[in-house]
Amino acid sequence: MIVEDKFGRPIRDLRISVTDRCNFRCSYCMPKEIFGDDYEFLPKRELLSFDEIERVSRIYSEMGVKKLRLTGGEPLLRRDLHVLIEKLNKIEGIEDIGLTTNGILLKKHGQKLFDAGLKRINVSLDALDDELFGNINDRGIGARQVLENIHHALDIGFQVKINMVVQKGLNEQEILPMARYFKQLPVTLRFIEFMDVGNDNGWNFDKVLTKKEMFSVLSEEFDLEPVDPAYYGEVAKVYKHKDANSHLGFITSVSESFCSTCTRARLSSDGRFYGCLFATKGVNVKEMLRSDMSDDDLKAELVDVWSRRNDRYSDIRTEITEEKRRERNKINMSYIGG
Repeated sequence: MIVEDKFGRPIRDLRISVTDRCNFRCSYCMPKEIFGDDYEFLPKRELLSFDEIERVSRIYSEMGVKKLRLTGGEPLLRRDLHVLIEKLNKIEGIEDIGLTTNGILLKKHGQKLFDAGLKRINVSLDALDDELFGNINDRGIGARQVLENIHHALDIGFQVKINMVVQKGLNEQEILPMARYFKQLPVTLRFIEFMDVGNDNGWNFDKVLTKKEMFSVLSEEFDLEPVDPAYYGEVAKVYKHKDANSHLGFITSVSESFCSTCTRARLSSDGRFYGCLFATKGVNVKEMLRSDMSDDDLKAELVDVWSRRNDRYSDIRTEITEEKRRERNKINMSYIGG
């Protein structure tokens, strides 16, 4: 079954936020001023259960979804996550399951997740300098702790990608040190342009270091060659080191939009469908799951939701005034994941 949206984009990827909680307080996602010690996160009953996630994933697989990605918040804070991995691995048609994490709990949970069938992880790391990274995550956690967990994950056998959100005036000086370090490892390091996800991260164009600017810095030291997209809708623009078995990638939502080939659906931690990372309104899938709706009726509803999808925010970002951007009530990263 091929389901396409208003712009002819098929649905291929489902990203599921399994929790809104996180043990970091990164300024571009969960700034401490807003997500303080007294912040009320979702109670357990408001999260989708593992059985509900399995059911909706199975129905989405019938609609054409091939890849699942678990996000958060920090997904490793969801208790017994390996049980969910086992359930998702049994769904016919699902070819790939990934997970995005800050990495700090991989030593504790990595082996159980790998044994359950998880093989790919993305680890967020925005600097190698311990003090700077501690300031970014606002918990004083140094980069060395994350690096230890990354090496542990590689030893287990995970395929690993490293995600670095680059902000001008904050951590652009870490681009070369990060590239040097991860060039020696069998990983893909991805530089992500600072994006205006949610309304709490203080985003503006002045803080964006573009892919063109980052590539210029990297090209002075590294010999890179472009790699063809691995699949339709691949987000990152990937390059290979000519003298190493590692890759660099760029996620260019701001400077080079990829809306035209976006195949991703998102389920937030409170069970709502969003057709875009920058969406302002969601569809309450949890309510459908907890009704007496049959699988066929639920599938018909989800097909209709995707068929009506017309999101293309990154295409039109530059056409929107600063005032209009601030007025948009975009869903926060901690609910919708990356």
